Order: sequence, then C-alpha cells, then structure tokens
Amino acid sequence: MRLATIDLGSNTVRYLVVEVDGGVGWRVVDQDQRVTRLGQGLAATGRLGEAPMARTASAVIEYAERARQLGATEVHVVATSAVREAVNGREFVAGVERASRAGVRIVSGEDEARLTVRGVLAGLSDLTTPLVVFDIGGGSTEFILWRGGAVAAATSLRLGVVPLAERYPFPEPVDAERYADLEREVRDQLARELPAVIAGAEFATLVGTAGTATTLAALDLGLDVYDPARVQGHRLTRAAVEAQLRRLAALTVEGRAALPCLEPGRADLIVPGVAIVVASMARLRADALVVSDWGLREGIVAELLEARG
Repeated sequence: MRLATIDLGSNTVRYLVVEVDGGVGWRVVDQDQRVTRLGQGLAATGRLGEAPMARTASAVIEYAERARQLGATEVHVVATSAVREAVNGREFVAGVERASRAGVRIVSGEDEARLTVRGVLAGLSDLTTPLVVFDIGGGSTEFILWRGGAVAAATSLRLGVVPLAERYPFPEPVDAERYADLEREVRDQLARELPAVIAGAEFATLVGTAGTATTLAALDLGLDVYDPARVQGHRLTRAAVEAQLRRLAALTVEGRAALPCLEPGRADLIVPGVAIVVASMARLRADALVVSDWGLREGIVAELLEARG
C-alpha cells in the first residue's frame, strides 16, 4: 500500500509518498518540496494573499496528482500556522480540497509539535532522551520536550521566518546593527514565551528540523546537491552555525540564492532563520544541535500507521 502526505506550511509545501511495509515500517518512494510562501503578508493583513494562495494551491494539486500516478491510495494534507491564523484560511482550504480531491486537516500548534517530534523520532530512533526538538517554520516555531517516551511539554510560538524577513529585509550584505536588532527581538521573545520547563530542560539533546536547519547542515557539509541521507543526523556546532552566518551575511540576497542547496525562495529567509537558531541555542544553553531531515510529513505517516495498529 502507498500513502502520500503533504505538509502545507506557511512557507514551504512538503510532499512525501511511502510504501508501507508490514503495516508499521515504510520506505520512501518519492519526495519533494517547494517554497510557496503562503504566509506572505499575513502578519500585516490577517489574510492569505491571492498570489500566495494560488502558488500554494498549485503545488498541492500537483503533488496530489503525482502521488496518485505513483499508486498512492490515500493523500493526507495537513495545514499549519498560516492557515489556522488567517481569517480566510478555511475558505482557502475548501478550495484546495475541491481542486486536489484530498482532505485538508488544519492542525493546532500543539498537534503540529506532536507530529513533528513523531517524525523526528521515526528517522532518528537512536537518539537518547531527553530531547528538545525545534521546528522553524514560515509563520511559527514549535518547541517540544520529549522525555520518558512521551511529550513532556510543547509550545508553538508565533515566531516565523516570513514575517521576520518582511520586517528585517537584507537585500544587500547584512548590516551588523540591523542583524543585532533582529536577533535581540528573537531572544527577547524566547525569554518571554518559551516555557520554563523547556528552556530549563537539563541534559537534553537539541534537535533542529525543517528548512533552516537542513540548509545549514547542507552548507556545513559542503554539499553541491542536497543529500537527505547525509543531512540526517548531522551535528551542527554553535561555531559552525556562526561561521555559516558570517558567510551568508557577507553576500547579497542574489549571492545567497546562488549557493548550492539553498532552494529557490529561501535566500531572503535564511538570515532570519539562522537568527532563530542562534537565539534558540543560546536560550537552551546548547553548544550543538542534531539535524533531522524528517519532520511533520513523516510524523503524519507514523501516526496513521500507529492508529491502524
């Protein structure tokens, strides 16, 4: 049996088709992702824009059809922060469901966090607990404390790369003072809003998933072409993150876009994303993080298979 999952995020649409093996395990048949920036302008207007909705709907429709052509009998779509926050989010979802012939589930921030950690653990089962998993998205960042075989705490902060990039654009090489303002804003928000049980977790391994973390891993590894197998489980030290920040900051947005493994549409988002990584490592007193290529879309698969016994 083949299943497809589509993570309809605030910045990126991520697609996965798996072949289920024996009811519990699976192998990847096809995967892809596309930056569509659904959350563009949402912070200012409270609404999803026409162009972002069109780009995102087109990606979902294409991926749903691609999955069916590969023999997927089910297509599960999960929508996250941009859809749940926008006043026209449900209207957008209804149109996507009609056009793609796939149901769309709008998940809460807590459910998004839970599914993300499920996906991370499915791909990195040898990690020792406790873990703090963080997922930097277009409209929000999720933090999950996993301890004793269960989610001990989870939160979804309205801290995403799209609104940060809109407030702190860096089309030219990054101005140091302006970047300091950006990182200070992120640090202050984490100090105010990250629950103490997560911020104070002792002996926890920090795990980063989603586009910013995986892009940093690919850059640190010096990959010319993105390789999920090499990115999966890569250890990023704080010094390595800061080195990549200096590299990125020295470039214009066009120069960042020309770097290998920086997918189209992420060039203006990567600096705010790195600011979240740096601030999170400082807040959690982590000298390094483990990178997971697996996340929400794999978590959907894991939950579906578990529910079926």
